Amino acid sequence: MALADLIAQNAVLPALKANSKKQLLQEMSAKAASLTGLPEREIFDVILQRERLGSTGVGNGIAIPHGKMPHLEQIVGVFARLEQPVDFEALDDEPVDLVVLLLAPEGAGAGHPQAPPRGVPGLGGGELGGKK
Repeated sequence: MALADLIAQNAVLPALKANSKKQLLQEMSAKAASLTGLPEREIFDVILQRERLGSTGVGNGIAIPHGKMPHLEQIVGVFARLEQPVDFEALDDEPVDLVVLLLAPEGAGAGHPQAPPRGVPGLGGGELGGKK
């Protein structure tokens, strides 16, 4: 399953304004809530809990915050391109300006996508990243 298959057209935030990681995650949680009907606060809490385990900033200006949600039937993705990069405590210590938030059903197993490892083709360059 390609990443593009998980993100509907109405789940794209092409010029998101956020001044911090927290504000970014709140805005993306709000968008995910509007798409899923799940409570915004519940989504934000799940994403924040995951971030406390370690940053999902994978490098090259990209972050993939994610979490598992009860009452969700399929994977939901939200994509944001930030107007200005924000500190995300990424693996390479570079600020982030491309973010893909992924929510999976609570019982999701190995068949569901995970955050890609560093250097995954297509995320560090090309149409999504373009940073070298």
